[in-house]
Amino acid sequence: MTDRKSEFASTQLKTFGRRGGRPLSGRQKVLMDETLPRLRVPIVAGEQLDPKQVFPSQDEIWLEIGFGGGEHVSGQARKSANIGILASEVFFEGIAKLLGQIEDQGLQNVRVWPEDGRELVDGLQESSIDRAFILFPDPWPKARHQKRRIIQPDFLDALARIMKPGGQVRFATDVRSYADEALERFLAHPSFIWTATKADDWRTAPADHVQTRYQQKKLGDIDPVYYDFQIGLDK
Repeated sequence: MTDRKSEFASTQLKTFGRRGGRPLSGRQKVLMDETLPRLRVPIVAGEQLDPKQVFPSQDEIWLEIGFGGGEHVSGQARKSANIGILASEVFFEGIAKLLGQIEDQGLQNVRVWPEDGRELVDGLQESSIDRAFILFPDPWPKARHQKRRIIQPDFLDALARIMKPGGQVRFATDVRSYADEALERFLAHPSFIWTATKADDWRTAPADHVQTRYQQKKLGDIDPVYYDFQIGLDK
């Protein structure tokens, strides 16, 4: 793949995530006011961050875009203390929930980006991420809104830029139209290699998957699908 910079760098991003929701509890407000500034990913406008500056002792750096209630992030962080995780979400309640999990579980290997995940991707150095997760993103089911889905060709360019050669990306959804559209776009991109060799590879939850409360609600129109991709060595 070419060494071009993300097209997001010079454009004003529009966040389509829902910032509001139910009022935060007293504890959640304290977490947002006091804990979030300490755990915020130190992205600086116009610069690109080397995640190793944030996690100098961790063996790998993982990324989760749109972490919802945070269960997957905290579950992976708890299982793999040697992994540093950068996690983004725009929904205030979800951010506060993850902060609570980090505090309750004593997690030291998670940093939070409480803004558009595309800004986080654009603010990271090239070839700096070992593994990325995009799990059950907002499907924007109405046809007129589907251009807001995060899996777009320009976003895949940006994601491929920050992934290490041989790195892994997992996308999951329980919405049929999004599953079809996302797979088509990943397969059309030269940097992503679909690792499935049989149907169960994408129809069955991977052994290392951490189920979330959202997933348990079964709000989609299909059973979840899990698409794992590897980044080509010659991206």
